[in-house]
Amino acid sequence: MYKTGTLNSEISKVLSDLGHTDTIVIADCGLPVPKGVQKIDLAVRQGLPSFIDVVDEIARHMVIEHVTLAEEIKDSNPAVLKEVDSIVKGIPNDFVTHEQFKALTENSEAIIRTGEATPYANIILRSGVNF
Repeated sequence: MYKTGTLNSEISKVLSDLGHTDTIVIADCGLPVPKGVQKIDLAVRQGLPSFIDVVDEIARHMVIEHVTLAEEIKDSNPAVLKEVDSIVKGIPNDFVTHEQFKALTENSEAIIRTGEATPYANIILRSGVNF
């Protein structure tokens, strides 16, 4: 068992296996998971665990070179966007439509499903390198 860090063994394995430019998704409880993409389901009930808690934990352990969010989060969930910004500050990002976002998830290594039940609380994290 880890002394500190991510205790979820599936998340730990996915993070360990990521290569440069591989992506993972952290999602609310409503984002569809494409066939063939690993789903790591953390949802216990609505709101638990929160999207922000999971983003914050993953960001502590992953080299992130780029972030993608749905454009709709700007108007529909500005509070969560503000919290995301504080976690990934300084990391290049872009916004795409929610439909484009869902299409991008098809190439992800894994989708981590949270208990979040607020609109557009989804993020794609692209792996960087630590050198």
